[in-house]
Amino acid sequence: MGAATSKLSSVAIIALCQVAALALWFSASAVIPALVAEYRLSGFAQAALTSGVQAGFVVGCLASALFGLPDRVDPRRLFALCALLGALANALLLVVDPGAAGAPLLRVVTGVAMAGVYPVGMKLAATWAKGDMGLMVGILVGALTLGSALPHLFNAFGGIDWRVPVVVSSLSALAAAALIGLAGLGPNRAPSPPFDPRAVLSAWRDVPLRLANLGYLGHMWELYAMWAWIGVFLAASFAQSLPPGAASTAAKLTAFATIAAGGIGSVAAGLLADRLGRTAITMAAMSVSGTCAATIGLLFGGDPAWLAAVCVVWGVSIVADSAQFSASVAELSDRARVGTMLTFQTALGFTLTLVTIHMMPFLVAAVGWRYAFMPLAVGPALGVWAMARLRAHPRSVELAGGRR
Repeated sequence: MGAATSKLSSVAIIALCQVAALALWFSASAVIPALVAEYRLSGFAQAALTSGVQAGFVVGCLASALFGLPDRVDPRRLFALCALLGALANALLLVVDPGAAGAPLLRVVTGVAMAGVYPVGMKLAATWAKGDMGLMVGILVGALTLGSALPHLFNAFGGIDWRVPVVVSSLSALAAAALIGLAGLGPNRAPSPPFDPRAVLSAWRDVPLRLANLGYLGHMWELYAMWAWIGVFLAASFAQSLPPGAASTAAKLTAFATIAAGGIGSVAAGLLADRLGRTAITMAAMSVSGTCAATIGLLFGGDPAWLAAVCVVWGVSIVADSAQFSASVAELSDRARVGTMLTFQTALGFTLTLVTIHMMPFLVAAVGWRYAFMPLAVGPALGVWAMARLRAHPRSVELAGGRR
């Protein structure tokens, strides 16, 4: 009973601390509309504030993976130090000019710090997995998804000074740094491996790991482009059938519901994948999300209720597979390098999102909203192919206790 309680409490603390620390990431999305209004930021400045965290996160993940930090340092200590660094960088936004070069630089530092939070949190949860790896990682991804949705909810109601979310998110990260030490390390943690920067190459050289990572890349091709642009798409669509004020609020609330629904999908898929198999659930989820990407534009300008319903289905399915790629990598990796492999996988995925997020405006300009999301369906198609190949591989028996 004591061990079960320790596991439950530790995973709850890890999930809570991860959301609290990642508030530093979400806060930028929440305050950018207010910053634009107050400081009349240029389009480049807006993009730099948004992409700065993403770019910093990729750099931080690559450095962490090369040095094997998640496996060679107590992950709780690494998590706490990175949360403290992120809180400081975020708080300094209060004293710099948002339109000057210092603000994007601080967002880059925040992103670097988050590289010691998100994948490290997954590593911590994985140490507790025993027949429920999909659920353990699914809970963390679900928590991340809910946090990613919150800015749309804040923006729907507005009226909040931009400095308030900045202060609250910094305090939240400080609390995460203080609390993460209360989480225990599970029995799956292996002894610290020696320093070997070439270890990350096994992510490509090892065929099952390569296929799991290809599946993840297909998923990430679609995910963040959808998250970044679904609110803009909904606002443009609703504006054709609803009064201006109602259209704007409805779009923000629907965007919140769409992204937040992914939290439910992540946890539910984790439960199912542990029982039915990783590849089965990821292929099913990508088939649904890819279909939504290919067809959602056909509803543009139509009945808002139907469009909202399909968006929620897309929101559930587009995240449902996410944690299962990470769970697959954790199960297929050398146990001593699980943290490194998860961090490197995350770095690859978020590098790809920088391409698709910035690709969307060009697609909208070229073909309009009716067809702009269609190219995102290429990612899930690749992901289904990769996971089908993994399912046929002899080592797929290592997934979910033999449930492929």
